[in-house]
Amino acid sequence: MKRRTLIVHDRHAMRQWRLKAARAGWNGLQVMTFGQVIARLAGGFAREVDEETLRQAVQAALRDVRLAELARISTLPGMASAVTGTLRRVWGAGIDLSACGAGHPRIAEMAQIEAAVLAALPPGCLCPAEMARRACARLAHAPALLGPVEIMDVPDLSPCWRPTVQALARHVPVQWHAGPRQVPAWLDGTGITVVTTGPATPDVTCCSAATPHHEAIEAMRWARALMASGQAKPEEIAIATTSAGDHDASFLSLRADADFALHFVHGLPVTATRDGQAAAALADIVARGLSRLRLHRLVSLTGADSPMLTDLPEGWIRILGTAPLDTPDAWGRLLSGRSAGDWPDGMDHGPALRVLVDLLHRGPPGAGEMGERLLAGRARVIWRAALAAGPAQSVDLTVEGMRLDDSTDPCTSVAWMPAGALAASPRRFVRLLGLNSARWPRNAGEDRLLPGHIIPATELNPMPVGMADRQSFATIMATTGAHVVLSRARRGNDGRLLGRSALLQDYPAGTYLRRNRVPAHAWSETDRLTARRGEFARTSQARSATACWHDWLRPDITPHDGLVRADHPAMQAIMQRTQSASSLRMLLRNPLGFMWRYGLGLNATQEGKDSLMPDAMAVGNLVHATMEHALVLMAQETRPDPDRNAIAEQALAEATAQWQRENATPPGLLWDHLLDTVRTMARWGLRMTCKDIAGCRSYAEVPFGGISASRDRQAAWDTTRPVPVADTGFFINGYIDRLDIAADGRQAWVYDYKTGRAAGEDTVLKGGAELQRCLYAFAVQALLGAGVQVDATLLYLRDETILRLDAPRQALADLTGYLRAARRTMLAGHALAGPDTGGDYDDMRLALPAGPVAYRKRKEARANMILGDDAIAVWDAP
Repeated sequence: MKRRTLIVHDRHAMRQWRLKAARAGWNGLQVMTFGQVIARLAGGFAREVDEETLRQAVQAALRDVRLAELARISTLPGMASAVTGTLRRVWGAGIDLSACGAGHPRIAEMAQIEAAVLAALPPGCLCPAEMARRACARLAHAPALLGPVEIMDVPDLSPCWRPTVQALARHVPVQWHAGPRQVPAWLDGTGITVVTTGPATPDVTCCSAATPHHEAIEAMRWARALMASGQAKPEEIAIATTSAGDHDASFLSLRADADFALHFVHGLPVTATRDGQAAAALADIVARGLSRLRLHRLVSLTGADSPMLTDLPEGWIRILGTAPLDTPDAWGRLLSGRSAGDWPDGMDHGPALRVLVDLLHRGPPGAGEMGERLLAGRARVIWRAALAAGPAQSVDLTVEGMRLDDSTDPCTSVAWMPAGALAASPRRFVRLLGLNSARWPRNAGEDRLLPGHIIPATELNPMPVGMADRQSFATIMATTGAHVVLSRARRGNDGRLLGRSALLQDYPAGTYLRRNRVPAHAWSETDRLTARRGEFARTSQARSATACWHDWLRPDITPHDGLVRADHPAMQAIMQRTQSASSLRMLLRNPLGFMWRYGLGLNATQEGKDSLMPDAMAVGNLVHATMEHALVLMAQETRPDPDRNAIAEQALAEATAQWQRENATPPGLLWDHLLDTVRTMARWGLRMTCKDIAGCRSYAEVPFGGISASRDRQAAWDTTRPVPVADTGFFINGYIDRLDIAADGRQAWVYDYKTGRAAGEDTVLKGGAELQRCLYAFAVQALLGAGVQVDATLLYLRDETILRLDAPRQALADLTGYLRAARRTMLAGHALAGPDTGGDYDDMRLALPAGPVAYRKRKEARANMILGDDAIAVWDAP
């Protein structure tokens, strides 16, 4: 068997030629890249330095070499990447830095770095110049090692390899198969046989899409149409552009919905895998600091595989609460306030969690240890590679730029690839994307460390990126056998107008593809249903959505407006549940929202971002906690006239410590202002609620209606006892902010704290929006006995306003009537819109039409007629 060697441009071309050789039965053929051929000739287990090994050597060299001109930037995050790129260009151009170091101080320093890098490389890992030298010394073995050599579809060779090829041609026959490509000038007189062919004449179609993402959609439709029509096999189709990474996100999402294989020749982004996302989650913590959401993301991705998390019980993440925990102080307060009873298994895992938090707070210096202790399997491998490829300070960017081999077979798949790879591995049907100005060809920039005034750009980089893009375009147009589609985007993803590439000047403007056009062939089921509107309209989902839209626009009341059948089981279930003041308010003022929340279980999601100041609910919680602590401290006082200001100050300190464990602490100035506001409200509230009655008992946050009382608090009554609301059929529960009971038990004072603005003085039910005083007074009356006189009061702490319920019995009688009417309406199946539907504080307005106010006005007359006068009378109640 006679051996012969085929040299190709890259690994993708190598796989294509190996498949072709296997199908043709070519025995004795070895397919390699030129770097592999040189390594085979050099012998001694020699190999070309790979990117990861080179970066590690560069990082070691930057730590050891003492620099002068580059000292100011030597520690910056991008320095290792810049040195790696410069050395690649220097080695590829065959420049000896040590020989020309006297010409400029920068070159001398780069020569020092190069020497340190070469010394740091592992044995057998050689730079191109050394590999070429060793290969030339062993060319006598080329006939046995290689045999006749054919160089297939390689656009050009770097200057560092050219002397080796010329020397190789003197020992074995060497053929350069250029095809229709331009033959490099340096091949003249080398003894290498050049084989050329005429250019192909494919059909050319031009088109413009709305955006780069639209370009990707049209490319998938085009590929699917070729395969479905039988014109092409998947392995005959290619989609290419100059910067493939700019379209990767689009093709990743489209590939997931398509029913054909799309191979990423340049590799998949590592973040497209779960292991890559785990590494990215840890990188986010290293680069931006620890927070609750970042830790939650890391734990959800690593799970039980993380070595450091195996000792923590299942569901432990819930003890973190809802606070952002974005500072070390916040974590310290959380850890100090947790006990064994807070953990799911009843055991104290605080020390283990503290070790985890301390490790994650170390930041970039502890990045290596974090990866070893928190990641496992391929995620740990990715993390090690990321730290080897760049500094820990920018490890998030490093992970984002890393790639993994695509597991799909490129020889049986549609290929998504860079234009340079397509130029070396032609296919019959090609679609080129991104033919816009400044994108194809791309603008060539200078080297970051050896710019043109130090070493001319033509010497350091004989094939700049712009020239390579032009050459790739010409090669693709000359080697594509059947059809080429030239595509460009009219606007960028950010909305900017994009111009046509200069390469399109000899081609017509092409077809104007609209984003919402009906394609001749769809690339997925979703695309097909979108294109075939008649087919989509017959689906159950479309029929339901269309009926809902039309019903919303009609003045009549329909099932999409909240009509359900009478005595529906869901309605009966929510009528039987124990209600609260908030749920009854929603029942009276927003029956539709009441059904959605309690009948269907819909809830609004929490906002993901933390605001600069706490919201009104968080401030209210702080005020209530301060008043609760103040009441406890007042009960412990033995002095006849205690210092209420001092008590309020101490209560605020205790409440603040607890509150900060669950909420984000604002910046200092805003935090001080908030504390001053709460302090003022607490002092006034204490003055207004302190009774000078001997033996008066006071309670804070008093549960009732089936809510268990705290073990360390004395209960005012049996908290498990149900509390029915007269004869309405409703049971209520809740917490009373403060309850004072006289020593003789004949009088009780009920206080409800408000941190908002005060309502009018004549307010009783406020159209059904103010129910606490009436309901809480009734609950106290029911639990303490009918002979107890109850005084219910609203305290508006911010406005220092007191609103007492003057006629509680009459208010309860009115409310009872309104609740009975609401119950009848709901059981009749009339869960319609009310005055709070779609309002500013309706967290379910997203489920309503886009104009909730106009919708409510359109339906108001018919809805009020169906609800009846008894049900809507509460809206006008004072």
